[in-house]
Amino acid sequence: MSEKKEKIKFSRAFWVANVVELFERAAYYGVFIVITLYLSRILGFNDIQAAGIAGTFSACLYLLPTFAGALADKIGFRNSMLLAFSLLTLGYGGLGLFPTWLESTGLVEYGITTTFTGLLENNVRYGIIPIMALIVLGGSFIKSVITGTVAKETTAENRAKGFSIFYSMVNIGAFSGKTIVEPLRNAMGNEGLITLNFFSATMTLTALLLVWFLYKSNQTAGEGKTFKQIWQALIKVCTNARLIILIIIITGFWMVQHQLYATMPKYVLRLAGEGSSPSWYANVNPLVVVLAVNLVTQLMRNRTALTSMTVGMFIMPISALCMAYGNMLDFNTPILGMHPVAFMMVVGIVFQGLAETFISPRFLEFFSLQAPKGEEGLYLGFSHLHSFLSSIFGFGLSGFLLTKYCPEPSLFATHEEWAAASTNAHYIWFYFGGIALVSALSLIVYGKVVKRLDAKKIKA
Repeated sequence: MSEKKEKIKFSRAFWVANVVELFERAAYYGVFIVITLYLSRILGFNDIQAAGIAGTFSACLYLLPTFAGALADKIGFRNSMLLAFSLLTLGYGGLGLFPTWLESTGLVEYGITTTFTGLLENNVRYGIIPIMALIVLGGSFIKSVITGTVAKETTAENRAKGFSIFYSMVNIGAFSGKTIVEPLRNAMGNEGLITLNFFSATMTLTALLLVWFLYKSNQTAGEGKTFKQIWQALIKVCTNARLIILIIIITGFWMVQHQLYATMPKYVLRLAGEGSSPSWYANVNPLVVVLAVNLVTQLMRNRTALTSMTVGMFIMPISALCMAYGNMLDFNTPILGMHPVAFMMVVGIVFQGLAETFISPRFLEFFSLQAPKGEEGLYLGFSHLHSFLSSIFGFGLSGFLLTKYCPEPSLFATHEEWAAASTNAHYIWFYFGGIALVSALSLIVYGKVVKRLDAKKIKA
């Protein structure tokens, strides 16, 4: 009995790292779920500009961690976490203070904290970009250092349990961050989009203090790659046709998945009204993943990774069609007390979460098999290039589609004019459904080609 307890005992550094990961995820998702709303409603960016900034922000958070991990190995994990949480606290605090500073300088004609008319055409609003860059840099260190700490602070016997705890903390943090946003927005209106940044800054400041006073580890020996090795690995991945094609195909799935943050909040609020709760709807995704992932993994245990991924890819067009259908229903007839657009959005998110359970757990497995023998670890450092690409293209496309089919109501003189311009708002989801379907069909073709090429190699 005591022997079993010994196996599940973890160091203080392990627990500190996991607790601060929870705080960091709560801070990040609390802001990210409404980042396009903040950029548009507070700073006056149009849909295309807001999507471009938010997409670049998200893309960098997927590309930079591998490089930040190399630096973290040199300066140590504790110093890296202190640096990361300092940058994050400054960044989130800056998002909260920036609009107030603009108001105090007289650069805005009307008080931002009262009317929220935004900066309109004043280019000083682009000052938000270096503030967001602080969050990107801090987040890049966190992504690499926390997982590195979990790996270093566990043994072969308790590593699976350790990472299970880590992923639980990630999901609890993400769920908490999205949940806290809605009461703030309901209580304070658009001003809540500013106030929630102080919530996030408080979370990361608390994490900073926890690391400062409690984090101590002897597991500091760097085993990571140099910047040169990482750069060489990136070049190898980008010149490996098999991997690049796989990444591009999976990018189609993640482009649709990213619409939880790029399109969904604005789409729901504009069509279903300000009383909608987009941050709570987004929480349906991790809830479905947590509830279904073990069942799906068990169901697909005797199937190949490619088969499981293909099933998930064909679920995504169904998700998009459900999201589109809400705008084709009678708005005066609620469904289970919800606006039809909101209800069908939740249904679509359920299918989206289900698709993720088929794809995400098996993608890394399949990706590693496409890497050259002996270089799987180096290649896996760039396994999230699909999220880098899908952030750029998914958010970018979202901005154009919102502008064309579901524009900002305040741009119109009357509600009737806006309603006429938004009649075909559901077309947005037809575009993303088409992308998902093309990706699913492409994955089938890819699987057949790869199987044929591998068979030729065996014969040779």
